[in-house]
Amino acid sequence: MPSTGPSRLALSVLDQSPVSDGMTAGQALRNSIDLARVADRLGYTRYWVAEHHGTRMLACVSPEALIGPIGLATSRIRVGSGGVMLPHYSPLKVAETFRMLAALCPDRIDLGLGRAPGSDPLTAWALQRDKRQAGPDDFPEQLAELLAYVRDGLPPTHRLAKVAALPAPSERPVPWLLGSSPESGVWAAELGLPYAFADFIAPGGAPIARRYVESFVPSSNLAPPKVVVAVWALCADTDEEAVRLASSSRMAFAHFLTGNPIQVPPVEESLVFLQANAHLLETIIQRRRAIVGNPRLVRDTLEAVAAEYGADEVMVVTITYDHAARVRSYELLAGAFELAGN
Repeated sequence: MPSTGPSRLALSVLDQSPVSDGMTAGQALRNSIDLARVADRLGYTRYWVAEHHGTRMLACVSPEALIGPIGLATSRIRVGSGGVMLPHYSPLKVAETFRMLAALCPDRIDLGLGRAPGSDPLTAWALQRDKRQAGPDDFPEQLAELLAYVRDGLPPTHRLAKVAALPAPSERPVPWLLGSSPESGVWAAELGLPYAFADFIAPGGAPIARRYVESFVPSSNLAPPKVVVAVWALCADTDEEAVRLASSSRMAFAHFLTGNPIQVPPVEESLVFLQANAHLLETIIQRRRAIVGNPRLVRDTLEAVAAEYGADEVMVVTITYDHAARVRSYELLAGAFELAGN
């Protein structure tokens, strides 16, 4: 039977700051701030912004630069990164930046961390300060150093033990590990971190989430394990309208698969493209889980996905050509889940 009454699931937003055809990056970023205000009013739990480089389709290359404006434009919702791609950066610099954000927005800042480059290999190389050789594959060491700066400090014998991540010694971001592979689940469990799995990138990660829970080692910041699953979903008043609106992101993803990324195209253009390239549409459906339909269908399916992962929170990714349609999707979803702001 379809579920009724308020859901026991927490509901959050993962925003990739999509750039529609004919839109400037500035407009896309202002849309992110606008959507965050809506999510705050509706009762969503957290609002994370993603990091991507070298693509015309997604505007946010620096989550920390967008978290500040969003945090100051909202009052209740937790705001964070989904995530910072740590291999590009100094752990101390990341810790300092997020401590500063935590000072601006006390008890509301999440520091989501990822290992993926968030870009093509050439752009990832360009992000390196030292281009004389390939960057080291030392993510676990980077992660341990960063966690020391934002949690319990480095051991007294460590050569950086006297280094402090300032400002805001009394305000700390909450660190999370993001992932779509078995390694990320292992690291999150070993370090006692909450874990957000990107089902919209790698559907079928429930066994990874279960292993994380089973092997979790409590930390000073987290006693029981916590799993969030990030899922692509789009709501409209009818199934037919939702499928129609989803055509824009599907056409954009089809171009991404062929190595020719584009800005999010208009719906009518996308419908024509997908009709002429039915094989690509089938490939997209097979490779990426997308929950598309009316509010009740989307709620029931999201709850089923959360149960599959053992998650008590779902983070929803939505891309549409029209910003108003994206806002409407989150409004309908909040109503379906009967969030406190409705």
